[in-house]
Amino acid sequence: MLASLFLIGTLFAAPQMSIQAASQTIVEDSADGRARAVNRMLGGIISYARWPGKPANMPRSMCIVGAPQMTNRIAPGGPTVSVRRMTVAGITDDGGCDIIFMGRMPAADRLRLIGWVRSRPVLTVTDDDAACVHGAMFCLDGRRTSLSFSVNLDSIGRGPLRIDPRVLKIGGSE
Repeated sequence: MLASLFLIGTLFAAPQMSIQAASQTIVEDSADGRARAVNRMLGGIISYARWPGKPANMPRSMCIVGAPQMTNRIAPGGPTVSVRRMTVAGITDDGGCDIIFMGRMPAADRLRLIGWVRSRPVLTVTDDDAACVHGAMFCLDGRRTSLSFSVNLDSIGRGPLRIDPRVLKIGGSE
């Protein structure tokens, strides 16, 4: 409860403190272990997001753009989240993405994508910006045996998508 109040307070009172780190989860030391950990964490993050005017259990579409760094097997949430690869141009031409996962990509493409997302109810996650300073809402940070994420409260606060402040708990719940 206290963490939730802190998150809400920092969002409005101290924009310079807009990046919050979440706790870590242990990762099995293998490619399969890394993929499972990334997908569990993504599924958890998605479960705390609410799209305006849409039921919570509605299937979502995740678009992957760029080259993911942690795993090429991104499949969070089983049948409720469909995953497809797209280009920045495909997404910004209204590719129907509820969630955008950004891997490594040119800075100009990332800026264009983040600018396009700002007024839309789209969840953004990256594994190519551990410090979470380039505009994604959630930023995965993987080490050999652990996975954590950061939250960019400024990016979350700019759009119509609603994120439950309890999302910080999921990093350590696996």
